[in-house]
Amino acid sequence: MIPVEDLRRTAQGAMSLNIAFIGVVNGLFSALHRLQQADVDHLARESGMDRGYLERWCDAAYAFGWLERDGAQFVLSEDGAAMRPEAEDSRMAIAVGAMLSAHMAERAAGLMRTGERPGEKVLAERETILPWFGAMLELNFRRTFEKEILPRVEIFQEINEKSGLVVDLGCGNGWYLRALLGHCRHLYGLGLDGFSENIRQAAAKAEAEGLSGRLQFAEGDIHHFRMPRSADLIAMNRALHHVWELRGALFDRLYRELNPGGAVVIWEPAWPGDTGILRQPEYRGMAFQNVTEHVQGNHFLQPSEISAALEASGFRSELHPVGSDVVVVGRRPD
Repeated sequence: MIPVEDLRRTAQGAMSLNIAFIGVVNGLFSALHRLQQADVDHLARESGMDRGYLERWCDAAYAFGWLERDGAQFVLSEDGAAMRPEAEDSRMAIAVGAMLSAHMAERAAGLMRTGERPGEKVLAERETILPWFGAMLELNFRRTFEKEILPRVEIFQEINEKSGLVVDLGCGNGWYLRALLGHCRHLYGLGLDGFSENIRQAAAKAEAEGLSGRLQFAEGDIHHFRMPRSADLIAMNRALHHVWELRGALFDRLYRELNPGGAVVIWEPAWPGDTGILRQPEYRGMAFQNVTEHVQGNHFLQPSEISAALEASGFRSELHPVGSDVVVVGRRPD
């Protein structure tokens, strides 16, 4: 049995991340970084926050170690500085993920009584979370893509040599295409997403990174998108399980939208055939997220399921394990 004190420490860890989340979404860590040090009144003026809330947040952020204090003056601790979204190796994704998890757990607790599965709209129910969703995914996955996936999956360089078009279905804030085009200088990209906030962020970030000449974004439904021309690569990153029930029609369409020799590249959590391994640390988060995916009408997939569905639509499939994830490449024959 887990000791009570250990459970209480775990609960305090959740509280700490909740306080960090408040600081992230309201720009408090960034504001204090600019000021170097400030009392509550000065920080309230700089951030535009209500003084009463801010006073209590500063006390809590100090209690949990995000801030240090010298009398009435507050400064960022080393951990607080790392919560700034603009910090190198920012840790803000952990705070955003913790709050999203709490929201989804609360929704699952209520919906379990009725069996209702309201779909992806639950992601937009909290106005403070959705604007940070894309940035959270970028911090969690961009480095893995650049360091582990891009060098190992040959199709990216093959398409780059053709100056091909890459389409990302469910592109979020565009991090995948921005990373890919940053390494593959001859590619062109088109990102599609159903949330207008994601498209706004994606276009702004592409402009800031000097990629807007080769990269465009549009709001659209994954089932009814219109492409300017045939693609050489169609990417789906942690999106296939959202549309799995319609996989046959979707894969048939993707096959038609690809040029001969092109490929579908799918990156998904790899749900294990033996659920006995879910207690391993790298799988615990997946087990929790599979509960929240059920709220959205989805479930995680085994790699063999993805491979079989691609082959049923005429693709040749290949699997690339990446930790507890998998990248499945479905090539359209020449």
